[in-house]
Amino acid sequence: MLLDLSAGEHRQPNYLVINPMGKVPAIVDGDLKLWESGAILLYLAEKYGKMPSSLTEKSIVTQWVLFANSTLATGLFIEASREKEMPKLLTPLNKILSEQPFLQGNELTVVDIAVGSVLAYVPIMLKIDLSDYPAVVNYLKRIYERPAFQKTIGKR
Repeated sequence: MLLDLSAGEHRQPNYLVINPMGKVPAIVDGDLKLWESGAILLYLAEKYGKMPSSLTEKSIVTQWVLFANSTLATGLFIEASREKEMPKLLTPLNKILSEQPFLQGNELTVVDIAVGSVLAYVPIMLKIDLSDYPAVVNYLKRIYERPAFQKTIGKR
């Protein structure tokens, strides 16, 4: 379901049944109503066989998703902490991404959807210069080029 946020559709009773917090995103899959982007990503990865099978590897995926939605998003989007936190967060990401195209190696995973979507909003919403982090910039280009990105965030 597409919502017109400017019209307040996310605050209407029919949506609040799905997400009582009135926030997006949320999904309905059969009887399951699920909200919070990280929970949705982990659910979809598990459902469609994209989660690793071992507890150790699943925990690493979960770690990255939680990092994206709390540590990274807070560090970049909370203005009071941005100047201090941005180098602490983007420097190690830049190092990882200078050694491999995606956060877990050569293939895009749910981890990249989580981290990449947070990073993708930086140039859109904050207009921050990321040139000190060239591997992050190149990573974002790879994310931006994906057809699924173009159908969603890329339309903004």
